[in-house]
Amino acid sequence: MIFNKFKSNFARNLVNIPGIKTSKKIVVLESDDWGSIRMPSKVVFDKLAKEHLYPEIDPYLRYDTLASVNDFNAMFDILRSVKDHKGNHPIVTANAVMGNPDFDKIAEHKFESYFWESFTTTWKKHSHCEGVEAAWHYGITEKFLRFQCHGREHINVDQWMLALQQGDKLVRKAFDHQMISISSQPNRLRFHFMEGLDYFSEAEKENKKVILKEALLFFKQYFGYESKSYIANCYIWDSAVESALAELGVVYLQGMTNQIQPVLKDGIHSHQYKRHFFGEQNKFGQHYLIRNAFFEPSLNTDINWISECLQRINIAFRWNKPAIIGCHRLNFIGSIHEENRTKNLEQFGMLLKEIVKRWPDVEFKSSDEVINYIKNE
Repeated sequence: MIFNKFKSNFARNLVNIPGIKTSKKIVVLESDDWGSIRMPSKVVFDKLAKEHLYPEIDPYLRYDTLASVNDFNAMFDILRSVKDHKGNHPIVTANAVMGNPDFDKIAEHKFESYFWESFTTTWKKHSHCEGVEAAWHYGITEKFLRFQCHGREHINVDQWMLALQQGDKLVRKAFDHQMISISSQPNRLRFHFMEGLDYFSEAEKENKKVILKEALLFFKQYFGYESKSYIANCYIWDSAVESALAELGVVYLQGMTNQIQPVLKDGIHSHQYKRHFFGEQNKFGQHYLIRNAFFEPSLNTDINWISECLQRINIAFRWNKPAIIGCHRLNFIGSIHEENRTKNLEQFGMLLKEIVKRWPDVEFKSSDEVINYIKNE
């Protein structure tokens, strides 16, 4: 037990040692999956539970769905209650997918072709999303939210369509409920079709370039600015993706210490891991942003996330690094289980207040501004 604790503490320090340093105490909040459909509704959740498909055992099926106005208002109340020493509220870098599968059109074409729709179109199909667009723009105006791109959709299009065409029973059942997969049931993909940039052939690899271009062009069209950072679904991408993103204006790559790289050798698919550190620059001139702290209470209720996160922030500051906190959307959603949002936002508020109390000179920044801010010290 003592050895494991030492090993864990050593690893947490090690990830923060190399890279760009800063004398400032900076906190970045990165939250993924905004705009993605995931579990469509409480009605669908209950149906799957009655069919003994156990959606409750997968946190993403149990809690995650399109955010409602109530979700945003509750989050904004928490963010509004805290300010750093410069008078700025915490700002959530909301990493958004630009759309979802157009289930009706795919069905009309008998699963022979893939079609996607914008997240604004998806909103119109779900009553609990009424008024959400106004909430997004309010969050932007008040600097509670800073949107960045998380892909065209949170799905491996080629592999998902192949499963539909082959008549995979569970994938078809999920499709009938207008959801991507029933991830409480295992399949051959590591992340249940969520890994958008993974590939199993050269043709699939080429398709990723089209997907990235459409994602970033629509992002600029909708938000009115380019997404300067990008976070790959499930942290899976390769150098070809980096090259494509560089051509599209992306200069920061959000992620974890370990990048998961797809590998094709003699037609066999596998993954390799590549380690990164904060501020590291690749051959395309892009900088890596490394998450070194986490607030994910919906993923594991056995962890004291406030204490855990504060410890990681302390380590980051010890090594003169910004604290980049990963906190997925599902932690703030209450449309399926309201207590999930209520309980987690209470903890989130306590965490933010403790941060400004422990480090009175802390500053809140978004992912796309933190590197330049440090360089301009």
